[in-house]
Amino acid sequence: MQLMKNRPNPDIILPNPADPRLTELVGGLDHTGAAVEVRVPVERPLTLYLNAQEIVTMMTISDYPEYLALGYLLNQNMLKSDDVVTEVEHDDDLQVVIVRTERNTNYEQKLRKRTQTSGCAQGTAFGDLLEALENTALPAAELRTSWLYQMTRTINTTPSLYLEAGAIHGCVLCKEGTPICYMEDVGRHNAVDKIAGWMYRHDVDAADKILYTTGRLTSEMTIKTVRMGIPILVSRSGFTAWGVDLARQAGLTLVGRARGKRFAVLSGEERIVFDQDLAHVEEEAPRHRRKGADNAD
Repeated sequence: MQLMKNRPNPDIILPNPADPRLTELVGGLDHTGAAVEVRVPVERPLTLYLNAQEIVTMMTISDYPEYLALGYLLNQNMLKSDDVVTEVEHDDDLQVVIVRTERNTNYEQKLRKRTQTSGCAQGTAFGDLLEALENTALPAAELRTSWLYQMTRTINTTPSLYLEAGAIHGCVLCKEGTPICYMEDVGRHNAVDKIAGWMYRHDVDAADKILYTTGRLTSEMTIKTVRMGIPILVSRSGFTAWGVDLARQAGLTLVGRARGKRFAVLSGEERIVFDQDLAHVEEEAPRHRRKGADNAD
C-alpha cells in the first residue's frame, strides 16, 4: 500500500459489529446452570516490523492493521511526522505487518528501554516519550458543552463491537460534536493508535479535534494524545494522578467521568464553554452503561 499525503478524507469510519472475523460465539453456563452462548471479541497476535527490525507483537482484534502499525510507530516516536512511508504490507496468514520508510531506522537501543504500562493487552511505552511533553505547545481550542453532550450521545448509540460483545475499548476522533473516526480494540492504546495512523494516512489536522475514549485517563493516554497534537481528551471513565499531572504540564484539556449530564474537568478548564442548558440533557440509558460506570474507574 503506497502512502500519499493530502488525500481527501474518507467517509466516517465506524466499528463493524457484523464482521465475522471480530467476534465468535462461545458456549457456557449462566447463573442458573442453563446453557448459554456468549458473543466475545476475538484477539489475535500481530507482529510489527519497521523495515527489517521486529518492533513488537500486539494482541489486537486485527481490523485496520495498517492504521494500527502506523499509529503505534508514530506514538512511540519511531516514525517521524516528516518520514516518507513507502509501503505498509500486511500478511493476514502470517499475522505480520511491515512498515517501510525511505529513512534507515535502527531502534535496538530504544527497544531495550521499553517498560510495561498500565494499558491492558500488553501496551508498551518508552521512557523518552516524556521528553516530547517538554517542548509541546498544543493549539488553542474550545470545548462547548453542547458538543460534548452531542458527541457522547452519538457515540453511545452507534452500533459497535462493545454493544455486540462487550470486553472492548473504543476511541473516537471528533470535530465539534460530530464523530469522524471510531476505532475499537481489546486495549484502548490500540484503538487510539489506529486513530493516529488514520490521521497520518489522510493528513488530518489535529488542532480542532477532540479525542474520546472509553478507558481511563492514564499517563499513556495523555502522552499519546499530546503526541498526536490533539488539545482535548474526553473519557467516560476516570483519571490517574500521573495522567492529570502530565496533562497539566502539556496544557491538555482532560475531561473525565462524562456520562449523561455529568463530567469533571481536571486540566485545561479554560477551554470549556458552558453553553448547554442541562434541563435538555438526558441521563445515560442503562443499555449504554459500561463496566465500572458506577465506580468511575
